[in-house]
Amino acid sequence: MPIDIRDATAEDEHQVLALWRACGLVAPHNDPVSDFRFAIGGPASTVLVAHADDLIVASAMVGHDGHRGWLYYVACAPERRGEGLGSSIVVAGEAWLRVQGVVKVQLMVREANATVVPFYEQLGYEDMPRVLMSKWLST
Repeated sequence: MPIDIRDATAEDEHQVLALWRACGLVAPHNDPVSDFRFAIGGPASTVLVAHADDLIVASAMVGHDGHRGWLYYVACAPERRGEGLGSSIVVAGEAWLRVQGVVKVQLMVREANATVVPFYEQLGYEDMPRVLMSKWLST
């Protein structure tokens, strides 16, 4: 079945958020509505969506800081897994970053979601041992 991959619009918000929730990608410390709106509104980010039968069946939030590209919220409708949609949306995200002049893409996998690591490995991603540090700026 053919799919169409394009940049998300504000009208896609409800379907994209439902997909992220169905895939268990929403964490209590992230506001997916703000994440979605920020990404589609910025010049260095977007949310890519894959359409099939007028439904959003895959997505990836893509962005860069001028040095590294990042993939977030990579999602494929659970009932459509195994059809290549996840690979297609990752490849589309990589292509979007190349057009932006970004030469390296990274992603983070939560320990609770480690079962997806082999998926990324088969796409050429590898573990990059680093110390990841963070600080909450909100009060």
